[in-house]
Amino acid sequence: MYKKILVPLDGSKRAEAILPHAAEMATRYGAEIIFLRVEELFVMLEWDEVVDLDNCRERFNERKTASEAYLSQIETEFQDNGIRADARVVHGPVVKSILNAAEEMGVDIVLMASHGLGGLFRTFYGSVTAGVLQKIDRPLLIIRTRRME
Repeated sequence: MYKKILVPLDGSKRAEAILPHAAEMATRYGAEIIFLRVEELFVMLEWDEVVDLDNCRERFNERKTASEAYLSQIETEFQDNGIRADARVVHGPVVKSILNAAEEMGVDIVLMASHGLGGLFRTFYGSVTAGVLQKIDRPLLIIRTRRME
C-alpha cells in the first residue's frame, strides 16, 4: 500500500512522537522512510539595520549542519532496525518545502505530529501541520501530541 513515507521533523520531542508510528508503518508495508528537515534562511537586521549576509549564511550553515547530524542519527536508528531510511535537509518556506518534497520524491503518504516547535499556542493542529493539511494532494497522517515537559 505505502512504499515511500515522508516524515518531516523539526527537532522537537513533540514532532518525534510520530516516529513509532512511522516505524510501524514502514515495517508493516516494507516501505522506505524519508526524514525531512526544512531550514529557513532568516535575515536578521543588526543594530544599525544593515544586514550582515555573511553572518546570516554562517548561522544558516551551522543550523543545516546540526540538522544533518540530527537526521542522520534518526536514520541510523531506523536502519539498525531493518527499516530503509533516508534523510534530507532542504531550505525554504517550511510548508511549501514539505509539499514540494512530497511531490518530487513521489511519496505515498506524509506522517506528522500535530505540534512541533510552535507548540500548543499556535493553532489546534499547529501552523505547519495546518498549512500542509490545507494543500496536500496525498494521504496525510497526523497524530495529536500533548505538551511535553
